[in-house]
Amino acid sequence: MLNLPSCLLLASLFSVAFGRPMVRSINSAREFDRLLEKHASSTGLPVIADFYSDGCGPCRQIAPVFARLAKETGQENAVFVKINTNMVHELSGRYSIASIPTFIFFHDGKKIDVIKGASEGMLQQKISSIVTRSRRENVLLKKEALIEYYKEVDESTTEEKIQTVYQKCAEMNKKYNPEKLCIGSAASQLSKRLKQKYNKRVQTSVRFTDEDRRPTSSTDKKKTEEKKASSGASDKPNLHLATKEQLMEELEKRLEAEAEAREEEMDEDDMSEFDHSYTPSDFPERVTIIGGGPAGMSAAIYAARAGLKPVVVAPVGGGQLVGKGVDVENYPGLHNVTGPEVVSAMRTQAAQFGAVFECETVTSIDTSQRPFKVYTNSTEITTHAIVVATGAESNWLNIPGEYEMRGGGVSSCAICDGAAFYGKDVVVVGGGDTAMEEALVLARTSKSVTVIHRRDEFRASKILAQRVLDHPSISVKWNSVVQKIVGEKVISEETDTDGDNDSVDLDSEQMFVTAAILKDVVTGEESKISCSAVFVAIGHTPSTQFLEGIVDFDESHSGYIMTKGVSTRTSVPGIFAAGDVSDAIYRQAVTSAGSGAAAALDAERWLSEEGLGNEEAEFEAALMAELMADDVGTSSADHYNAYEDVGGKVSGVKESVKTEL
Repeated sequence: MLNLPSCLLLASLFSVAFGRPMVRSINSAREFDRLLEKHASSTGLPVIADFYSDGCGPCRQIAPVFARLAKETGQENAVFVKINTNMVHELSGRYSIASIPTFIFFHDGKKIDVIKGASEGMLQQKISSIVTRSRRENVLLKKEALIEYYKEVDESTTEEKIQTVYQKCAEMNKKYNPEKLCIGSAASQLSKRLKQKYNKRVQTSVRFTDEDRRPTSSTDKKKTEEKKASSGASDKPNLHLATKEQLMEELEKRLEAEAEAREEEMDEDDMSEFDHSYTPSDFPERVTIIGGGPAGMSAAIYAARAGLKPVVVAPVGGGQLVGKGVDVENYPGLHNVTGPEVVSAMRTQAAQFGAVFECETVTSIDTSQRPFKVYTNSTEITTHAIVVATGAESNWLNIPGEYEMRGGGVSSCAICDGAAFYGKDVVVVGGGDTAMEEALVLARTSKSVTVIHRRDEFRASKILAQRVLDHPSISVKWNSVVQKIVGEKVISEETDTDGDNDSVDLDSEQMFVTAAILKDVVTGEESKISCSAVFVAIGHTPSTQFLEGIVDFDESHSGYIMTKGVSTRTSVPGIFAAGDVSDAIYRQAVTSAGSGAAAALDAERWLSEEGLGNEEAEFEAALMAELMADDVGTSSADHYNAYEDVGGKVSGVKESVKTEL
């Protein structure tokens, strides 16, 4: 007899629906281990894991691609999951996640492949490869089939020897193989070797059917349960006879599945903001904004409010502000908000006023004719005016070991990669605001943070510098520069108890940071500091390469666009520059937002001066005027009135409408 709490639990169980989300968020190592076990033993599907962080710009950029590839691949072919490195430290440490985004591919519960900072093409290629492998290795070799095979090809082989062969095959997959069957890659290899030896293939069968691999819908689940009930067989406990502990465990599973389904739906809603909302028109756009940071978003808001319907072309990263792991404290009116939240609010505001987005990277622009043409990887936009607000990219030290160990401990984004070095010693190079912010972010999770600066005082704002100096986990080495980054090669290998060497990829050697060689700029003395990561924060270079040979650049500040006077106008009429691409002095989010607004105002005035209005609206107005003129010119004698034709009576129309007519 069930007590009241058990009855309530039972009622809750029947109200919760199962469902596999398209991209599942993993909240714990235990949950991930259960997932690997399930698909290794019940479906044979590969598991593709995206290790990410909310504040990582590249992670945000690749997230919609990952979700789209998940849909294109199909739930019957692979399982896609996301793992937040800031939340699940155990998995980050287990798989040596040293940079993000990192994608790891699992099959039969083993790590098969890994890529770091993948492009869409590379990610698609790896997904296709792992899906093909899972299909190819979806093999079961039964002992009975092996015995019959030897009877045909070699009758002298005893059943004891056959048992030994079969047992060796089964032992190659100890994990997730309680029945000790010859399955997967081991079965495929054994079948291939027998074919080579006896010139005849042993009969194998499919381990998991398409029905096993396909996610079960609620209708199919109900039919299956009804079928099992009618046959008296069921692999699930009878909930009516279950103990309270069993009910609690089952409820936890179902609530988890329901939460994942809700989260997936919310993620899809969030990502709709970054979809390609731009639709090409038969008429040129009046203004196209290149860049998605504060300058680009401010320009978009002002241009949209002016009725220019701007097109914003930018990846979803959102510029340097998205990489800020600390709160944005120096932007008026904002309190207790992070960089990603600020950029998201800006995008939402711009969209509300009519801005549309094309989430692509601009590869080139053509100014040889008017209107201009803006080219991305997949689209071509014709536009009268362009606002360039592409921001800047991180500078590097260009020292030995730096390039080789990017992804192995060398990074320029603490909020992106800092969580991978939980409880470890790390180094930050730089003395400006960016370096201070990086150090403070890393101090939350790292064992210790050492700031390396080439001068005897910081260039950063006083409040940030003082926070760094006062922090107990942060130390500073003054008058020092990094000469070399030292590391060691590590073969990527997952700890696996089944002894299967297939889980080791001998080709995937990665250099990981172990120390940094420092030089005192005053004494010239060299020293060595042990660390697991080096974060470089020594400034940025404007992202203006696609404009070389088109606009004039500031000779005194390499890479920065030259603007005319106090305006945002460039040497090419119709092209305007805003934010860090033209500001070599201040380079702040608030000054970038101000110059973005100025660029939109300058663009609006320029369009008015050139007489470039809304051509689409003007065309429609002219067409309507022409139609109206034709209508007025038509004589009343030639005008046909359907109501007069029926004697002025209108049947079948409501009385109120009759009165109006």
